[in-house]
Amino acid sequence: MQWTPTHGEPYRPVPYRPARMPAEESLARAAELRERMADRRTVRRFSADPVPERVVRDAIACAATAPSGAHQQPWTFVLVKDPEVRARIRAAAEEEERVSYAGRLGEEWLAALRPLGTDEVKPHLTDAPALIVVFQQRYWLGPDGERRKHYYVDESVGIAVGMLLSALHLSGLAALVHTPSPMRFLGEVLGRPVNEKAFAVIPVGYPADDCQVPDLVRKSLDQVLVEV
Repeated sequence: MQWTPTHGEPYRPVPYRPARMPAEESLARAAELRERMADRRTVRRFSADPVPERVVRDAIACAATAPSGAHQQPWTFVLVKDPEVRARIRAAAEEEERVSYAGRLGEEWLAALRPLGTDEVKPHLTDAPALIVVFQQRYWLGPDGERRKHYYVDESVGIAVGMLLSALHLSGLAALVHTPSPMRFLGEVLGRPVNEKAFAVIPVGYPADDCQVPDLVRKSLDQVLVEV
């Protein structure tokens, strides 16, 4: 079924009766999920080995099930496989990053990045066999030019990206959220319409054989959970 805007239509509820999972199975699944997600890391060194396109498409399909403000689903996922297009994205991103690392970010931001070992060189944009460029739709744009505002766009797209990263990781792939600033060049390179604004570039692939990641520690559950 093709999605169409539901703006102004009456409320039409339908039954929702998912099967309740037995408590023991729920506990086992939650523990397994926690353990698997604890292994997820941001990867900046990718193998050139191809990844199954079906896996990436299914991960994007999972992301597209995310909740969104007024169910407006204000996202577009552009899967970039063409090496020439990825090279153009890398060249434009590195041009912006050179300016950022030369001072646009400010010393406080640069200090926060220092433990991560990042710089203006972004080989992951061409080393990874695929990029997912996520765009947020600031408003709906009809074929006749009609516009309708979208609501909670940042929050909605952010949730979708989180679900995308989880789906990729649980499917055995590595990823990185890259946000060159500004990102206007992405819409130009990829020919996106005026209602779309770039949100993130996500390289996807397998970690390189010599991949290394920063020696970092996540906050414990006690540090992030407040029970009332």
